[in-house]
Amino acid sequence: MHVSLEGKQALVGGSSKGIGRAIALQLAASGASVTLVARSETLLKELSDELQQSTGRVHQYLVADYTDLAGYQTLIEGFLEENPMDILINNTQGPPAGTSLEMTIEDYQQAFDLLFKTAVFTTLKALPHMQKQGWGRIINIASVSVREPLNYLALSNSIRSGLVSWAKTLAGDVGPFGITVNSVLTGYFNTERLQQLNDKKAETMGVSPEEVRAKLIGQVPARRLGRPEEYGYLAAFLASDKAAYLNGAAIPLDGGLLRSY
Repeated sequence: MHVSLEGKQALVGGSSKGIGRAIALQLAASGASVTLVARSETLLKELSDELQQSTGRVHQYLVADYTDLAGYQTLIEGFLEENPMDILINNTQGPPAGTSLEMTIEDYQQAFDLLFKTAVFTTLKALPHMQKQGWGRIINIASVSVREPLNYLALSNSIRSGLVSWAKTLAGDVGPFGITVNSVLTGYFNTERLQQLNDKKAETMGVSPEEVRAKLIGQVPARRLGRPEEYGYLAAFLASDKAAYLNGAAIPLDGGLLRSY
């Protein structure tokens, strides 16, 4: 099956590294022109140059800090007014790890701004163009923890669950316009974010990060961590015409980690 995104404009959040970077690479390889969004201009420029060299098309980037909600809103609103997008990947860095007993009300508010309000704001600004043209793809990067909560990710568990529920609601509202809204429930992938979480868990438990990593892998039926490029393959499919009838789904990409349906 050939997936073509030729002529499509895509905005990919958190795309300087990890899963976001892998998604940007695959969307570009499938024919899309990609706008990268992240905090590190150095990494963004490197990836933008790489994409242009490999595809021969012009790609661009936005330096944005998702933790500065007001600044992000001003930046993205102005950009989308001048640069309409056909494909939107809602993805940011994760909030701090910790248990529900460790988190304050302020922590939850900051996580809500980071994970929920940025995604909703960006989507609402991108939707008018999608509605007008009768085609659009919105993909939210979420976590398996919305279905089976992880006790050391209280903020992510709570706020990402709300985002996935919102996405399901939105899917019903925009489906008549030829727009799909899907969420991907991320399992254990070989990324810097997972390593950071492993380091924190190892420190708390008094064991080595290697032991934590081995235990995680042992929980996955595939007996390995996911490769970021595998995430890119799913995102490219969801963004294509091939997935036009897949809407409102929360799709686990976890090597079989989730035990629930």
